[in-house]
Amino acid sequence: MKKIGIIGGGGYTAGELIRILQYHPQVEISYVHSNSQQGKTISDVHEDLIGETELVFTGDLHFEVDAIFLCMGHGQSATFVEKNDIPASVAIIDLSRDYRLSESYVYGLPELNKTAIRQSNRIANCGCFATAVQLGLLPLAFAKKLNQPVHIHAITGSTGAGQKPAPTTHFSWRNNNISIYKAFTHQHLDEIKRSLHQLQPDASLELNFLPLRGDFPRGIYASLYTQTQQSLEELYELYEDYYADHPFTIVTRKNPYLKQVVNTNKALIHLARHEDKVLIISMIDNLVKGASGQAVQNMNLVFGWEETLGLQLKALAF
Repeated sequence: MKKIGIIGGGGYTAGELIRILQYHPQVEISYVHSNSQQGKTISDVHEDLIGETELVFTGDLHFEVDAIFLCMGHGQSATFVEKNDIPASVAIIDLSRDYRLSESYVYGLPELNKTAIRQSNRIANCGCFATAVQLGLLPLAFAKKLNQPVHIHAITGSTGAGQKPAPTTHFSWRNNNISIYKAFTHQHLDEIKRSLHQLQPDASLELNFLPLRGDFPRGIYASLYTQTQQSLEELYELYEDYYADHPFTIVTRKNPYLKQVVNTNKALIHLARHEDKVLIISMIDNLVKGASGQAVQNMNLVFGWEETLGLQLKALAF
């Protein structure tokens, strides 16, 4: 049984992480650290866990654990690591963007770096938009077929903006509303491009990315298109072969919908051909496969377990 510490336990990703880990058969949550919530029970803050855990937030910190998950805001993880003497034996899985472009951490997208993740204990979990977009494009880059501009239209749920209220996240603004933000400049583009260049170093990678705020709480629905000379059957064969050894990424020939992945660690990929273009639909739950579920998947790989362990989560179909 591995002991786990969670740092920055008050936010959405930490709540999701606790929900998953408390039923993981090989781990025990040793503590959940939060400066702002210390002394409160976990279920006082993460109310969906009422009746499921007796854990209390603590302000005390120790590293007598096998792994820690960093669930703090962007910029805070690096500061935390610098200020604390964390033993090399303790695995660190960071859910912020602080180490995603660092050479000292393995980029935590199992569908790209599974072998490297298994051989490391310093993992930078990848971003939610980045996960959905990369899963839609990795097979093309692997086959060296990513040679034309890619147009990306992706809409995310409000939980992707975090728990702290902001003008574009509160219910009265977000409900029955939609808007584009950070058009062509989103921060996840850097990690997306680096991963695609890892598979296809000579790709020009013109990525035209339009991220949108959706009026729903969970999920990312990404639609991408680019020019290709391959037939639809050739494309499906390419994608099915690439993801054959990746249990959470499923290539479906039926047009999928977002509720099929909400509350799961699954990614669904669907392809369609329109004249000289391929349309790629890629969808995930931003809090699970896009954050905490993928972090647990990475932990499983680090400890040498089956990557599906503890992640048999059910979709919210209605």
